[in-house]
Amino acid sequence: MTKDKTIQKALQIFEDHHGILRTQHALRLGISPRTFYALRDEGYIIRLSRGLYQLSDRPVSEHHDLIIATQRVRRGIVCLISALAYRHLTTQIPHQVYLALPKDAEKPRLEYPPLRLFWFSRDAYQAGFEEHTLDGTVVRIYCAEKSVADCFKFRNKIGLDVTLEALKLYRESENFDLEKLMIFARIDRMENVLRPYLEALV
Repeated sequence: MTKDKTIQKALQIFEDHHGILRTQHALRLGISPRTFYALRDEGYIIRLSRGLYQLSDRPVSEHHDLIIATQRVRRGIVCLISALAYRHLTTQIPHQVYLALPKDAEKPRLEYPPLRLFWFSRDAYQAGFEEHTLDGTVVRIYCAEKSVADCFKFRNKIGLDVTLEALKLYRESENFDLEKLMIFARIDRMENVLRPYLEALV
């Protein structure tokens, strides 16, 4: 097989995986190390972060940081302000990716994107996440109700103003579900904290 055909085959493997691959995954799929580094050196792929590469002709996704963070931090779940921004429940623009991790997880080392990490108890970590496919990559993100409840739990870290704005925007949304919201408030042990603020919005 000529070099050109080898490159073409490798590029097709990237295409088949939505243009983004981790180095080890690419090698498992049959791209040889020599071909992989040729793709990089000849500009066919670009490095997004350590061990993660994307086809160079692909536009940068609006979800670029979420994809990279959750690809690199396998147990991470998008939470708090990043989850609110994804669900249009905040006017804040997160400059870090907010990730939830279980309490037994080690602190990840990541050059990019910048992370803000929160360690959750087992029940709080496992409850309320959804899987969304962003540009072909599955990303776990907490649902709206869990995200609002989490804001109350971490209100001293993210700000009460951000927390109350999220509650107000969720209360005004067509998907407002009081019962579901209170389920997650109970899981977070925030039911008594959240309820007076919610009643004030009625």
